[in-house]
Amino acid sequence: MKKDNSEKLVKNKIRIGRAKDQPKDLSNESYGQTVWRRFRRHRLATVSLAVLIVLGLAAILAPIIAPYDPDAIVGTFSGAPNGQFWFGTDQIGRDVFSRILYAMRISLLVGLMATVISTVIGVVLGLVAGYFGGLLDMIIMRFTDMVMSFPYILLVLVAASIFEPGLWSIIIILGLVDWPGIARLVRGNVLSLRETNFVKSNLVAGMSLRHILFSEILPNTVAPILVYATSVVALSMLDEAALSFLGMGVLPPTASLGNMLNGAQSLTVLTRQPWMWLPPGLLIVVLVIAINFIGDALRDALDPTSTTSH
Repeated sequence: MKKDNSEKLVKNKIRIGRAKDQPKDLSNESYGQTVWRRFRRHRLATVSLAVLIVLGLAAILAPIIAPYDPDAIVGTFSGAPNGQFWFGTDQIGRDVFSRILYAMRISLLVGLMATVISTVIGVVLGLVAGYFGGLLDMIIMRFTDMVMSFPYILLVLVAASIFEPGLWSIIIILGLVDWPGIARLVRGNVLSLRETNFVKSNLVAGMSLRHILFSEILPNTVAPILVYATSVVALSMLDEAALSFLGMGVLPPTASLGNMLNGAQSLTVLTRQPWMWLPPGLLIVVLVIAINFIGDALRDALDPTSTTSH
């Protein structure tokens, strides 16, 4: 009798274990739920998304969170961190913590706006070149190749020296030099999509060109555009920091992560006053790494053939 009970117990455990190992029913799962489920497999990307949300909210709520006006002289010159000034004060007595909160707004704004501009330009040119082909495709692609043939950083520096330094100048410059990669990506996808049956059936049905391009082809190209755009955001933020550090971007007294690092050119500041350059420097690194992790996870989540998990 005891033997029969023990055998039943073992069989029940085996049955329960098999039930746990069986995959969940995903037949009723929407596309968005599938993407989110695949995205969550990437633990670093999930953590990065949480970090980015927290930092983004801190930047948006800077007027509420910041204890002081970012441009006001409220303490001693180059004061060390203490209970009143968490990150210390800069060379003229401004609160570093308050300036960092406002500087994040500038960096995120530049990254997002420059990406929007470059994405719109690249998508339009890529759609036109890929769909129509022929002479128009050749002209657009040769112009794209010409822009890409210039060293990127040199092109940015030349453009920055021509325009007057400022926030919107940097956004426009970066938006106008980052589009070639997106244009080539979209063109390649359109070349393959225009030969598919669903596009040809729309042509036979007499659908307008606008409907075919923006309702049929473009939605099937959104995934690679979105993934590529994340790298453009990170690159634009780095470019803004570099230009502001060189005095060719966002100029003081407006707080920017790049121009906050500008004060670290002195050996005294580098060695004895790390609170003036370490927080903005680490923040740039954290933001860029987080965005890159999110981009990698999006690439795998939006790719139906991907099975990699982290």
